[in-house]
Amino acid sequence: MTLKDSEKTTGASQPISLWDLSAPSSSEEAPLEGGIVTDVVIIGGGYTGSSTALHLSEMGIECVVLEAEKIGFGGSGRNCGMVNPGIWLPPQDVRTVLGDESADRFLDVMGRAPDTVFSLIDRFKMKCEATRNGTIHAAHSPAGFKELSARAQEWQRRGREVILLDEDQTQDKIGTSYFYGGLLDPKAGTVNPMGYARELAAAAVSKGAVIYSQTRALNLTQVNGKWQVRTQRGTVTANQVVIGGNAYNDDLWPGLKQAYTPIHFYQVATKPLGKIADKILPEAQSVWDTGLVMSSVRKDQFGRLIVGSMGKLAGKDNNQSEYWAQKRINQMFPFLGKVEFEKAWHGKIAMTPDHLPRIHILAPGLYTAVGFNGRGITTGTVCGEAMAQLLTGAPEQDIMLPVTGLIKDRAAFIREPAYEACFKAWCYYKSI
Repeated sequence: MTLKDSEKTTGASQPISLWDLSAPSSSEEAPLEGGIVTDVVIIGGGYTGSSTALHLSEMGIECVVLEAEKIGFGGSGRNCGMVNPGIWLPPQDVRTVLGDESADRFLDVMGRAPDTVFSLIDRFKMKCEATRNGTIHAAHSPAGFKELSARAQEWQRRGREVILLDEDQTQDKIGTSYFYGGLLDPKAGTVNPMGYARELAAAAVSKGAVIYSQTRALNLTQVNGKWQVRTQRGTVTANQVVIGGNAYNDDLWPGLKQAYTPIHFYQVATKPLGKIADKILPEAQSVWDTGLVMSSVRKDQFGRLIVGSMGKLAGKDNNQSEYWAQKRINQMFPFLGKVEFEKAWHGKIAMTPDHLPRIHILAPGLYTAVGFNGRGITTGTVCGEAMAQLLTGAPEQDIMLPVTGLIKDRAAFIREPAYEACFKAWCYYKSI
């Protein structure tokens, strides 16, 4: 069975990805009915929203989460599941963008971000297939290996114990001679991303947060100095608001969708492969490469192989994407031969022009974090913590990123179709 273009699914009961089916089920949150008053209302039940709710609740702040569908319905439940330090941009380039002081603060937080995620997993005993044997950034070319060497040097200078792998070492770790080397981050890891989203929400509830699912925020206004969020069946009045939709933001706040370029990433999962899968990623790392059109590969705990690339699912019944996935598997693991596919899905990533996330103050008492650039698990988690710090009075200069007004990417409307056309052409080229 293949999941058909799951992003078009609107029913919250429908599976949106493999992870939606394989993660332990969560408690059912009821929709909001009537009017309530709280300290903070959080819009979006993914990593950012649930992390904000958890950290606020642990500070004793009353908060409510409104999720339009179900927990993890957006990017959180469609993620690759890699728990990486969380920056697309090479760390040595962050200083050029942010300046020395802001860059040091940001890199310190993001360098520790896997520790933050795995400490939450340990503390709340989250059931999410957590494996902390590292992740591998694999060089698709000699130039890619040169780039990884520079990344390794900078992370090591900052005290992070990353390991630069040569071709033979990379082959031993991944099970293929396809790559020119790799960068192993031993403190990174892998999770079932929907499992982590559900468990993060459950942790927030255990600390006192209230979550309403199937409750879409339709209107956001200020009334007598308070924020009021209107939904289809009720209202929430609060002192402060966090919008946590990232790439899945709608038109609730004018101009917010113009702060980033939404692009797609699709994944295709095989059926469980059995013992032969032991030859692939024997230490259970996950992999993404240095290609301009990035691709990824990992296994789940049941022995499925999951490969992904930029773009939407393509072809009748996703056959073009599955054909690409088969060719990709043949390139890396020819001993597998023809495989059977079980699930295919895609999700959206919010990309910014400089590949760094943003924390915006949209109005007094109204905050958002966007632009996770495909690093949602760690970035969403630590941005949620930053939101909680801001809302409880922490100085803006102590937050992980500079807090700015809304900055629109005025070329986003050009970039989005251009990227999609590029990814579609790349998929077609690689599948012929």
